[in-house]
Amino acid sequence: MVDLHTDWLGLRLRSPLVVGASPLTRTVEDALRLSDAGAGAVVLASVFEEQIVAEQLGMHRFIDSHVDTDAEARSFLPDTDVVPIGPAPTLRRLQALRAALDIPVVASLNGITPGGWTDLARQLADAGADALELNLYEPPTTLQATSAEIETRQIDTVAAVVAAASGIPVTVKLSPFYAGLPAFAAHLAAAGAAGLVLFNRFYQPDIDLDTLDVDRRLTPSTSAELPLRLHALAVLHGHVGLQLGATGGVHTGLDAAKAILCGATTVQLVSALLDDGPAALARITRELTGWLDAHHYRSSHDACGATDLSNVADPTAWERLNYARILESWQPARTRR
Repeated sequence: MVDLHTDWLGLRLRSPLVVGASPLTRTVEDALRLSDAGAGAVVLASVFEEQIVAEQLGMHRFIDSHVDTDAEARSFLPDTDVVPIGPAPTLRRLQALRAALDIPVVASLNGITPGGWTDLARQLADAGADALELNLYEPPTTLQATSAEIETRQIDTVAAVVAAASGIPVTVKLSPFYAGLPAFAAHLAAAGAAGLVLFNRFYQPDIDLDTLDVDRRLTPSTSAELPLRLHALAVLHGHVGLQLGATGGVHTGLDAAKAILCGATTVQLVSALLDDGPAALARITRELTGWLDAHHYRSSHDACGATDLSNVADPTAWERLNYARILESWQPARTRR
């Protein structure tokens, strides 16, 4: 019998399969179905720093616009505690999920600056979050934003959130767009991060050629996106003092097994669950357990990191030389047999 229990961020999970940040946990009923299907933990949908700021500024502008209309104007405006702006809806959802679930609930923040943003980290910790996932999502759009400045700001943000998190662990969700990922990961560990999630999957906008406007339709991931994650996991595992998680491109139990073998302690699922719901989670659990059992692993912990850079038979397979070997192995379609 394969034991799927794993230790992640100081939490004991019954499975390495985690429901990633998404609309999947909007209601307690949906989260309970995923828990019943075998989820080891759930991550709430991200709260965006800019979204909260925009809501608060919008409410202030609305109230201020009525101040001079009548001496009693403020008395007939709604109480701001009743209007659901800022983090209040997320805090209520977190508390409801913590009361209903017997698995860890992780709150997700999507922020780019220290300072006031840390207030939300503190509120989420106080509301009962078992851990925080800080999503560092900052696509540069100006010529003045250098890589060094962005990375320094992000490290400062992580340190500020860790300090504000009331002692609960903070894991950082990264994009793949770092020139020196191992060094940046080491800086995040020094800033107090407990883990990394690799990689943030951007919902990149397309162009609608009929309207000449941005097309914001969501395109689910595929298993073809997984190798980018596998490479980073294999390079980082055992070399930075952080627990690693994989997200993006996991649709089968075999995908999950690959991520674990490369060093992932947890594997987050989103697109597969958006497509097929809790049934997909149950299927992936069966496939992962079956593969581990067939290959004589007693637990997912035993398999973790078995093919990382330190353990794989040919380390150059993860390094630059492998690119040349892959090119050498290619043949035109007409000559393949």
